[in-house]
Amino acid sequence: MKDIQLLTTHEQLKTLSDPFRSQVLLRLMEKPMTGQQLSEVFDLSRARIHYHLKELEKNNLVQIVKREEKNGIIQKFYQSVALGFVADRDLLPHPEEMSESVRQMMINMLERSQKRVLSASEEALHDEIGSQDPSEWKYLSGAFEFKATEDDFKAWLKKYFALMEELSEIQKQNPTQDAKLYYFHSLGIQVDEPLFDRQKPEEEES
Repeated sequence: MKDIQLLTTHEQLKTLSDPFRSQVLLRLMEKPMTGQQLSEVFDLSRARIHYHLKELEKNNLVQIVKREEKNGIIQKFYQSVALGFVADRDLLPHPEEMSESVRQMMINMLERSQKRVLSASEEALHDEIGSQDPSEWKYLSGAFEFKATEDDFKAWLKKYFALMEELSEIQKQNPTQDAKLYYFHSLGIQVDEPLFDRQKPEEEES
């Protein structure tokens, strides 16, 4: 599975713009699954699941990664071809489909993240230190809003991904017994209206 796959056709954008297909694709980013397994997850008929899988496969968004025989039936395991998708510049004449495909993927990722938080253990969320210093917390949780130029944002984004790669490589190079599994989901988008209205207390203003 690639880290990033380039979307090169209008049909790929339309496929990702479908809310249900983007949900299926997100599941298949996590692990390979069969049509039967997906039908149980979404409580839908195998015929309907296979229809959507064929559309995703036809547009090179998922692929069969293995086959297993069970009770004389060959089971096909599908997986997303990448962990993320980026639209090619040639697709810019279709901004609505491009925006909608990104929007649907973000919405579904938020839903998956919500489920991960709800299923997190008490240990993962219990902060024994009670510190106001975020560097001492056992988890990452925050919302930020500030102004930046597009160039500044892109430069920071490059550093951010480099930092995430640095963290992921530590255990790959020097594995230890006390390592824990962490789940990250980040979201940063341009918005039109501010969400936060932070005002100083009256005593500070005077």
